Amino acid sequence: MTSAFSSIKQGLKEAIDYSEGKLKKAVVHEFSPLDVKNIRTQLGMSQNEFASAFGISVSTLRHWERGDRSPQGPALVLLNVVSKEPETVLRALAS
Repeated sequence: MTSAFSSIKQGLKEAIDYSEGKLKKAVVHEFSPLDVKNIRTQLGMSQNEFASAFGISVSTLRHWERGDRSPQGPALVLLNVVSKEPETVLRALAS
């Protein structure tokens, strides 16, 4: 087995053990719901500017702001980082 496979296998076993209550300590990343409109307005950006800057479709952004949908997965992670360090993200994306 490769070391990558062994690492993935170990991680999956730990995740299963944690979900079954067999493992008490684990690093669990949970992201709370975000007010996407507030993040955008704090940056002083229009919907079009925000969507373009962060690679989000304007339609998706509008759904998030109306509450029809919620960001999930990588989009949720990105928005959490943007909410905390917007200048850093904008600088990284501009490079």
